[in-house]
Amino acid sequence: MSKTLGQLAEHVNGKVIGDANIEISAVATLDTATPSDISFLANPKYSRAIKTTKAGAIIVGKEAPCQIPLIVAADPYYAFAQIVILLHGHRKHRQEGISENANISPSANIGKNCHIHDFATVSDNAEIGEGTVIYPNVFVGPNVKIGSNCILYPSCVIYDRCILGNNVIINANTTIGKDGYGYATHKGVHHKIPQVGKVIIEDDVEIGGNCCLQRGAIEDTIVGKGSKLGDIISVGHGAKIGPYCLLVGQIGIAGSTTIGHHCVIGGQVGIVGHIKIGNCVQIGAQAGVINSVPDNANIVGTPAIDASIARRAYALIEDLPELKKAIQRLEKSANNE
Repeated sequence: MSKTLGQLAEHVNGKVIGDANIEISAVATLDTATPSDISFLANPKYSRAIKTTKAGAIIVGKEAPCQIPLIVAADPYYAFAQIVILLHGHRKHRQEGISENANISPSANIGKNCHIHDFATVSDNAEIGEGTVIYPNVFVGPNVKIGSNCILYPSCVIYDRCILGNNVIINANTTIGKDGYGYATHKGVHHKIPQVGKVIIEDDVEIGGNCCLQRGAIEDTIVGKGSKLGDIISVGHGAKIGPYCLLVGQIGIAGSTTIGHHCVIGGQVGIVGHIKIGNCVQIGAQAGVINSVPDNANIVGTPAIDASIARRAYALIEDLPELKKAIQRLEKSANNE
């Protein structure tokens, strides 16, 4: 599918600077774009690429001198996302219906226009909402409730009694609702504690591949509306992730921790249990969070501290050997006196 630049600008409520009649058929980065592609500039550090790009047009946040036609949009990255959807669309799912090779319990309730592929299992009393797609080898446990227009990619496992809202995406090999890591140690022996809660995933959540969300020990584990989790994330029992959070890959969140809304957590972050992380918090990659964090904080490092302090502290690390030598010289001089 191709569109004129004017049509694309109208689609995103943007303004064309230059030839509105050029044809655009695809999207690309500034470095790889061709004259039939559109790209975007949301980060000023890539501004120099405008001078060398071969893109047919660029989406920008404000008008600037440029030899290439522009679409000026209030939020260029969001406008770019809308154009990607218009030109390329989302992944298409095969219209399977319910495969004769799927294992569907007679007591399961399957909504209209669902597509359940080969060797998927839907257990007793499970409920599947309208338009949901379940790929091969997915296991949906007893009494699970899944909303409308969800996508469960191959080999997902949804344990008993878990609840998924509408428009939820669970990527391949992810497990929802396994038992939490709970044991009572008595006389040197670790005794398993039944985990009586469940996992609740609210509307519009996407969870990456190879993740594991543990069911609550007593209270439910919850992922709030609109949150997006990357790959290889472990969420402990009873943890609560607020709405519209972004969690990058390889994060570990221990049990009973509460995370507020609109938090951004970088890759390989580890968070201890039983703490509270406020709203709109940013946590840098590989941070180790061992204490509660107030609203709007920006923290990095292990143990994690305020980013502005950490930058100054880490800048001194490479100078520490020389500083040590200087201190030793001063001490020696003082002792000689």
